[in-house]
Amino acid sequence: MLHLANISRRFAALEALHNISLDIGEADFVALLGPSGCGKSTLLRLIAGLDRPDAGRIEWQQGRAPAPGDIGFVFQDATLLPWATAADNVFLPLRLRGVSRADATPRIAAALQRVGLAGFEQALPRTLSGGMRMRVSIARALVTRPRLLLMDEPFAALDEFTRHKLQDDLLALWQELHCTVVFVTHSIYEAAFLARRIVLMTPRPGQIDQEIAAPAQRSRLDPDYAALVARISRELERAHAA
Repeated sequence: MLHLANISRRFAALEALHNISLDIGEADFVALLGPSGCGKSTLLRLIAGLDRPDAGRIEWQQGRAPAPGDIGFVFQDATLLPWATAADNVFLPLRLRGVSRADATPRIAAALQRVGLAGFEQALPRTLSGGMRMRVSIARALVTRPRLLLMDEPFAALDEFTRHKLQDDLLALWQELHCTVVFVTHSIYEAAFLARRIVLMTPRPGQIDQEIAAPAQRSRLDPDYAALVARISRELERAHAA
């Protein structure tokens, strides 16, 4: 889907990213894993087009830049409009593209149903739990039917039970929709459970230390999952020490 070639990004005297090269394929699930401050979120913003690299380039498939709606972005905070209902929050990206409410209504309902929130269309954010607010945020990102879904530590602030449930639901959505997901996390357990490719990043300036392939089918109770977590932990410790 896209190729990152020798990407670097500097903020004043601080070098956030140095010489990042990475290929991301169609229907891929890639986790960017590394310590806080290693440039994971910066890299995600560059992919989204919210920022520009100081060096290097981002090349899209067949040289075609993403069309409006091709990219969905889920932030660490749900970032919902507090005065708007769940349905109105999901409607927002369609409204900005000029889609009428009548045309958008079936898509809004389908997006909310897909994340398990059918019946909560008229709920305001303050009446929803943290996990439900994040589900609304995911529905808002999915309503445009994006080819690429970017997620910046979306489950970091949630309790473990809710986090596990949303991880399970995210995998089911990815398998259903066949979109590409790039997922930023500093949780080894989360990366090992979710991603098919785990990109390990070094402390600042962020560089790619290595990439680890993960089995297609995993369970948190599977010994292979525990072995993968242990391997990632060892490699991150080595990269950090180096």
